[in-house]
Amino acid sequence: MTKLIIQIPCLNEEDQLPTLLTQLPRSVPGISVVEWLVIDDGSTDRTLEVARTHGVDHIVRLTHNKGLASAFQAGLDACLKLGADVIVNTDADNQYDSSAIPALVAPILSGEADMVIGDRDVSNVAEFSAAKKFLQRVGTRVVQLASGTSVQDATSGFRAYNREAALQLVVVTKFTYTLESLIQAGKNLVAISNVQVPRNDVARPSRLFSSTGSYVRQNAISIFRVWAGYEPLRLFWSAAAVLVALAVVSWLPYLVSLVSNSGGAHLQSVILGSVFLIAAVQLFSLGVLADLVASNRVVSQRTLERVRRIELTLGVPPSHYERVARPATPAPAISLTADQVAPDQRPDPTAATVTT
Repeated sequence: MTKLIIQIPCLNEEDQLPTLLTQLPRSVPGISVVEWLVIDDGSTDRTLEVARTHGVDHIVRLTHNKGLASAFQAGLDACLKLGADVIVNTDADNQYDSSAIPALVAPILSGEADMVIGDRDVSNVAEFSAAKKFLQRVGTRVVQLASGTSVQDATSGFRAYNREAALQLVVVTKFTYTLESLIQAGKNLVAISNVQVPRNDVARPSRLFSSTGSYVRQNAISIFRVWAGYEPLRLFWSAAAVLVALAVVSWLPYLVSLVSNSGGAHLQSVILGSVFLIAAVQLFSLGVLADLVASNRVVSQRTLERVRRIELTLGVPPSHYERVARPATPAPAISLTADQVAPDQRPDPTAATVTT
């Protein structure tokens, strides 16, 4: 039996959530059981009440607003503990067309991929400005280089994971999970596939960031942190090599005068080159230290993965979890004719009727 859980991180989504829940599938080809899970990220409106009354099976309620990345990770952990074989993540604003979920999980069911990204074909989204489309392409290209993958829509939150990919995923950033999880998946050699998905019109703008500049800044920091965590030597030593080259260029006037015996102390060039060289040595040292920290991170990640597997074996329940009880459906009344009633259960027509 294969279980699919569709998880939906939510923050004050009482207006948008009903539309999404009416479109989510209850059956998917190749899947035996389909369940829905809502992660409430400290909502202050009727999001929980709406979720309970619209057929959600599971709720994970965070005590206060912790951010999209934390809500995503909490949902992922809960789905694993609830026995999900496949996990689909979608947004509560209903920007992703839920009819694409069967196509999204198909590469996982066929064994072609461990993780599938829903490609929105951003270049053809009419409501995106030219600047936003350009930044999306640049960001996706940077993630491709950092992760070593061929992902086509790096910021898409419409994704599917099999159990093995979800067990390896650990999101530590507080802003968004999209870029960090892709770089992690690429470094962990998770097989990633892309599936083009249609996009719905969104009734409200994204609340994840206040401006495009803020979004770019936050994502740039996230990419740098994750890349530095996985390939610190490459990052810091490349920067150190650039500084060494600048130091050599700075020393050229002094070296030329020294070789040609043309005179001139060129003290400024010597000082500037020395500053670049000292900075390069410091970056080299930081690379060595960061590489040691990265080794410890790998050990910690493997330990967490084993803990998750043990929790699955022991049946440890999710944290802050509520199972939504569905109302029992009354059995339909069945009318039987006299010929359908067993002879020993038919009333005796000769029996007297007593009235009081």
